[in-house]
Amino acid sequence: MPSLQTARYALRGKIARWFEEPASAVLDKLGFTPNLATLTGTAISVGAGVAAADGRFVLAGVLVLVGATFDMLDGGIARRTGQVSDRGALLDSVMDRVSEGALLLGLLIFYTRSATFDQTLIILAFIAFSGSMMVSYVRARAEGLGMKGTAGFATRPERVVVITVTLLINQPDWGLWILAVATPLSALYRFWAEWRSADDAPSGSK
Repeated sequence: MPSLQTARYALRGKIARWFEEPASAVLDKLGFTPNLATLTGTAISVGAGVAAADGRFVLAGVLVLVGATFDMLDGGIARRTGQVSDRGALLDSVMDRVSEGALLLGLLIFYTRSATFDQTLIILAFIAFSGSMMVSYVRARAEGLGMKGTAGFATRPERVVVITVTLLINQPDWGLWILAVATPLSALYRFWAEWRSADDAPSGSK
């Protein structure tokens, strides 16, 4: 989907210019390192998972938004301070998965309680988590083979927007339905896009 990706990158460029750069400058002045920003965002996101497990969905949505903001700014701090590194990129990627998993686990816990038990939403939470991980895994594997792996439509920013909005309006079940449908489809689309662009030569032979 070239047009979708073009629009996505254009939007991210505007966000970087009008928000990420000035906000990362503020955090830098406050003494935040890239890794500290990453870990702070993860801790806040775990808190969102705890709030979701307790049924405090609006609070969870606010915490997801704040945590995602820190996660977005860690790269800006790294570039601003010349601290871009493989270790930082690895930490950021792993913590993204932890943050997302914590929130979906919180929702799964909420819907497994006797008072709020909902088998359908439990299944949807599991599918949403699995689909999200597959979207990220396909990209990681593709990049390891020298391909881009960026095709698709339910990437992490889109997933954060969906879950944040649906939590803030107190309708997390809507978010689970959307993610449970969109993430597997996005993973399949990304896989198919890379499959078509790959060849049959053994990896490492190019």
